[in-house]
Amino acid sequence: MKLTKLAKCAGCGAKVGAGVLAQLLEGIRVREDPNLLVGFDKSDDASVYKVSDDLALVQTVDFFPPIADDPYLFGQIAATNALSDVYAMGGEPKLCLNIMAIPESMPKEAVHQLLRGGYDKVYEAGALITGGHSILDEEPKYGLAVTGFVHPDRVLTNSGARGGDVLLLTKPLGIGVVTTAAKADMASPAAIALAQQLMTTLNKSARDAMVKYRVHACTDVTGFGLLGHACEMAQGSGVELELRVEEIDLIPEAVELARMGILPAGMYRNRAFAEGEVDAGDTELCKQDLLYDPQTAGGLLMAVDPADADALLVELRRCVPSAQRIGVVREYQGGKRVFLK
Repeated sequence: MKLTKLAKCAGCGAKVGAGVLAQLLEGIRVREDPNLLVGFDKSDDASVYKVSDDLALVQTVDFFPPIADDPYLFGQIAATNALSDVYAMGGEPKLCLNIMAIPESMPKEAVHQLLRGGYDKVYEAGALITGGHSILDEEPKYGLAVTGFVHPDRVLTNSGARGGDVLLLTKPLGIGVVTTAAKADMASPAAIALAQQLMTTLNKSARDAMVKYRVHACTDVTGFGLLGHACEMAQGSGVELELRVEEIDLIPEAVELARMGILPAGMYRNRAFAEGEVDAGDTELCKQDLLYDPQTAGGLLMAVDPADADALLVELRRCVPSAQRIGVVREYQGGKRVFLK
């Protein structure tokens, strides 16, 4: 059974566009609670609730249709992606619940392998799966609800970036393009293997490194693409970002595929949401497309105090797939929020 053939969209490419999501949430009031440190009104990666002076809960949920035909690999990728939101908030995942939808025709062994992939990745993160919920559906879907812990004074949000901060990124871009091409048998085995390796690499090491330094803001780059998440960081922080395109690591084959016009539908949704805030300069169109490309289990985007940036970058280079210094945060001058150089 080829799981990807059962799905209209793959992985985070199935995510509702940020612009549409904002409209759906418009007018829904967040109940006021002094212990709710981060709610859905912040467009952040997870919610944070203060339990005591020393403990806050980080909660998130994420699931999607298959992005790989192998059920074990699909389970690993979905779990990696769900855990990432807790890491982006500076937290440590502790408890997880399975969320699963499966067709009645899906073989028992395939379902078992899917769940085993999720379990293995959660245990690698040092967390536990304690239950969950499953339903029947014509299109398979899998993910996790994740609860983590963080100190209330050390919560990282996407809205704390400051002028002068250095922007670091921990994985290359192009996963969405490669997985889209793979569904059409147009991606090479090497590119597919690289994308799968990236999608199953936890952001745990990146999180463990960054919490030692003065990181003012963080978000994981997933369904809204680098530019979508960068725009949210710029808007939430009241700043503007300068991204140096030549310093951003792009999967080489993804560049060629994008130049051929092989692009996921999510890229167009991300462009429609963010391009009004982006000054693309003379950046080649195919590279713009990759900056809008929806990533599944992408890396962390950090806004780091300039005095700590070099030391953090050195440490990240020892433990993440691709540590990149991709730009700077500037004081907002009005107009566009993100500038490609």
